[in-house]
Amino acid sequence: MRKRRLIAPIAVLVLVLLVAGVAVVYPSVTAVACPQCYGLTEVADNLYAERGADRQRLAGLAADAHQRVAAFYGGRVTSPRLLACETRECYDRIGGGGERGLAVLNRAVLLSPRGLDPVIAAHEMSHVELHERAGDHRVPQWFDEGLAVVVADDLRYLKPAGSADRCLISSDEPLPETLADWLAAEGGDRMYALAACRVSRWIGTRTGPQAVADLLTDLEEVGTVPNP
Repeated sequence: MRKRRLIAPIAVLVLVLLVAGVAVVYPSVTAVACPQCYGLTEVADNLYAERGADRQRLAGLAADAHQRVAAFYGGRVTSPRLLACETRECYDRIGGGGERGLAVLNRAVLLSPRGLDPVIAAHEMSHVELHERAGDHRVPQWFDEGLAVVVADDLRYLKPAGSADRCLISSDEPLPETLADWLAAEGGDRMYALAACRVSRWIGTRTGPQAVADLLTDLEEVGTVPNP
């Protein structure tokens, strides 16, 4: 009986230390699990922001981003938690870096003050949606990033919808297959434009956005996304 009394508090202490370790090393993970622990409050369904934030603006932004994803896929299978920061201090606190936005654990999206835009939000939500639909199957990073640009309709890297060819630039050069290689690649904007070009052309020569849904269904057989 005495041993059991000792084991219980030790187990609790170990659990507390593990949680504290995760919070220090991966604050974005714990921020997603407990936004309130990082000073955020729910301003709309599954949308968290700092107290005093512009609720109407953020709710509109989130709705627009969700709509872009739903419009592309004909519906959504995900509804990621959105943590939106209007100040740099907030974004640093929840584990953000120099990026505009970040998808976390395929279940949440973090937005920095520079990323409070439906295009950026939709880009990150596209990652979450794609990964959920792909399951355990590998998706090349260039395809993931290029598709996110197309889904978000990001005109920094594509010509307007309706253009005969939406590519701003094109190349047959190999594009990064893994996240590590993508992050290490030079010429960030150029890489996004090249990836978006390749994906948009692939979609354009097939059945449109439905081709992506069909491809993800076929992953059960082919195991990976083929090179367009």
